[in-house]
Amino acid sequence: MQVEHIQAGEFMSQAIGYGNMVFVAGLTADEPGLDVGAQTRQILAKISALLAEVEADNTKILSAQIWMRDVGFWKQMNDEWTKWLGGAKPPVRATVQAAMVLEGYDVEIMVTAAR
Repeated sequence: MQVEHIQAGEFMSQAIGYGNMVFVAGLTADEPGLDVGAQTRQILAKISALLAEVEADNTKILSAQIWMRDVGFWKQMNDEWTKWLGGAKPPVRATVQAAMVLEGYDVEIMVTAAR
């Protein structure tokens, strides 16, 4: 099997396809400083686009890890997550509070999916 590097950059690939698996990197919003709901929407749109590049979608997500600067905003993030799933069965998931590397970023999401 061949490893597919999707949107490979200097330090990391945005996603890796290997066999019937897709590993999406921890992604943040394109616009730091937005509220948690808006950041989450941007991240989920990026995940959708990456999954589409390798013929997968959000119905095939197996696991997700979510890091938040402040879990006090969990409801705003989770409302966007639930809308994005659109009734699909949810994957296994962990959500934790974490110090973010860059200022203005409040959410980071990483997923693993089948295709």
